[in-house]
Amino acid sequence: MNKRTITLILLIVLFSCKQGNKSIDKEALNSVKTTEKNKKSINNTDKSMYSKYEYNFKGKRLIVQNSLPKGGIRYVDHKGNEYIYAVFWTRIINETDNSIELKINFPLDSYEIPALPGKYYKTLIPSDTMTIQKIPLFNYGLANLKTFFDKNINKPSSLKRTIQPKESTAFYVVTFRLIGGDKYGVLRTELSLKGQNLYYKIRDKEILCGSIEIK
Repeated sequence: MNKRTITLILLIVLFSCKQGNKSIDKEALNSVKTTEKNKKSINNTDKSMYSKYEYNFKGKRLIVQNSLPKGGIRYVDHKGNEYIYAVFWTRIINETDNSIELKINFPLDSYEIPALPGKYYKTLIPSDTMTIQKIPLFNYGLANLKTFFDKNINKPSSLKRTIQPKESTAFYVVTFRLIGGDKYGVLRTELSLKGQNLYYKIRDKEILCGSIEIK
């Protein structure tokens, strides 16, 4: 076999490998993009949960659970601005065979809620890890909030975690609004997935807040 023939064979093999990798990547992306299901009804026995979403990746589930609020407590910043805040948690359960890289970024900006013109909410992600055992506790077990707020209320907020196969992670989200004006009604929030993008919904305001990457 001459040198030219060997070179040709190597090029064919290399091209075939690249094509194979491209098709695998496309399959993975499509699996995430096209499998969002309708919101599942929540069992009344779990009084802390507001919504649950299920996503299918190669026949295995990725589950997102969102809580009801706790709190309704007031916080006054160093400028004398008075806020009322609520504590929520979100849990992501990875039942797939792949690790998942979770990235969430909330900017410093406040969000105007369409259902409440002129009313603005802002969000923070404490670094504490939420666990199911904390559900019955006050503020879902989130403590030392005044110190955390004093240091972070005027900063953007972010979270980055890796969720291993067959494992889960849960985290807190705190929402604020300035006190004043009319009553605002019951606050509901939830995290959901569209393709590989994560969206956080505050009442009827949906915010692009991050992404997941399936390894």
